[in-house]
Amino acid sequence: MQPLIDHARSFRKQSEDRPEEFARLAEGQSPQVLFITCSDSRVVPALITGARPGELFELRTAGNIVPPHTSSQPTSEAATIEYAVEVLGVADIVVCGHSHCGAVGALVRGDDLTAVPAVRDWLAHSTPRPEGAVEDPTVTEAVQSHVLTQLLRLRSYPCVARRLTSGQLRLHGWFYEVHTGSVLAHDVHADSFEEL
Repeated sequence: MQPLIDHARSFRKQSEDRPEEFARLAEGQSPQVLFITCSDSRVVPALITGARPGELFELRTAGNIVPPHTSSQPTSEAATIEYAVEVLGVADIVVCGHSHCGAVGALVRGDDLTAVPAVRDWLAHSTPRPEGAVEDPTVTEAVQSHVLTQLLRLRSYPCVARRLTSGQLRLHGWFYEVHTGSVLAHDVHADSFEEL
């Protein structure tokens, strides 16, 4: 914890050296992208994209899961998506899965998650079991399939559907390789993930 505290202290000093940059951030935000990814600590959206503060609106969930849309029981995920699309007017939404994903791996392997009931229920409720090679530690194929499922799920959100129909919004599926740093994007025409 101490290195994080030390950095937070030095960060304040850095912000004092660039007052105009931080003053702009206080005026509000206007990100162009909603970046939906896993809560995994190895996945750092700003590091992957080079985004500066204010450029990405982030939604992080276990397994980068987009839960089914339901108006009767709103979720924090639905609220984040709706706010990004309707209030902030993002032009793009990226769903970014990653290699070695524990959530997708647990689903593929059919792990016993009784010791972590909230995790078990979140995974079971929020996504169908992705197909993929059980013995593949990177779970690449399963994660890529899972990303496409989440993109389909996004299309069921009324605010997303409206913006897609009007051409004001684009959806992107990405796959980040933790072990190489490579980012692959889903090519709709080839129906495959290709390096950016």
